[in-house]
Formats: sequence, structure tokens, C-alpha cells
Amino acid sequence: MKQVEVQIMGQSYLLGCPEGGEAQLRDAVERVDSAMCKIRDAGKVKARDRIAVLASLNLAFDLVQREAAADAASSAAVPAAADAAGDDDAQAAQLIQRLDHALAGDGHLL
Repeated sequence: MKQVEVQIMGQSYLLGCPEGGEAQLRDAVERVDSAMCKIRDAGKVKARDRIAVLASLNLAFDLVQREAAADAASSAAVPAAADAAGDDDAQAAQLIQRLDHALAGDGHLL
């Protein structure tokens, strides 16, 4: 397992990383760092451990919301896809509708 040094809120961490996973790990670190800095910069919470807990809860809540939206979109699209088998225009319209639904919350896919 590879060791990767990263910075989160100005503090260095040495993390284990599976081969081929460095880009994904760095993306995750960037999300955590951004979430923690946003909470810190709001000025209401000072303790690093409390900031970390709040940031992790915010990130987990976002993930749960996206998973629920994806589940709802996929379960709604399954019968429609079966009816439109072989119809490329209908499948493209469904894909656009699912993307619109996924982007409705905050404008980001991830």
C-alpha cells in the first residue's frame, strides 16, 4: 500500500492509499478540507475535532441524499426503459431527465 502525504486545514497527514487510488484519495481529501475550512471560516466552531465531526456529517448527509435521489431515479426509469427498448430518442430523453433530477439539488453530480 502506497503512503500519500496530504494537508487538511493546514495539518499534514500521512495516509495509506491502494495502488491506482491516489487521484480518488486526493479528491476525497480536497472535499474534506473544503468542508472543514468552510465550517472554520464561518467562525462559530473553533475546535478542530468538532469541525471534523460537523464536516463528516455534512458530507455523509449529502451522500445519503444523492443515493436516495439516484435510487428514486433508477426505479422510476426501469419501467420506462423497458417500454422504450430500441428507441434511442426515448432513452436519451430519460437520461437527460435523470441528469436534470440529479443536478436539481446543488448543481453538482458529485
